[in-house]
Amino acid sequence: MNKETTIAIPADPNDPEDFDVSVAGLERAHMGRRFRILRHRLGLSQTEFASAYGIPVANLRQYELARHMPPPAVRAYLKVIEAEPDMVRRVMAG
Repeated sequence: MNKETTIAIPADPNDPEDFDVSVAGLERAHMGRRFRILRHRLGLSQTEFASAYGIPVANLRQYELARHMPPPAVRAYLKVIEAEPDMVRRVMAG
């Protein structure tokens, strides 16, 4: 199965602006939502979150917009930040 070509949500035929959503696109959207929810929970802007946790802001934007799936190491790092955001922030502050 190719996740980019397998359709998870077909376009609404009655909506000319709608489009098919691939399995990969849906996975990217869920990952982007996790970043956004965490960032909002912490009360941080994209720039503040990126700076605090050492993630390039351009990359964070791409993840939140579901344009790119973060690499496995960044996905693992997200789990650590979700579990211990204050500790990670202290460590990153050096």
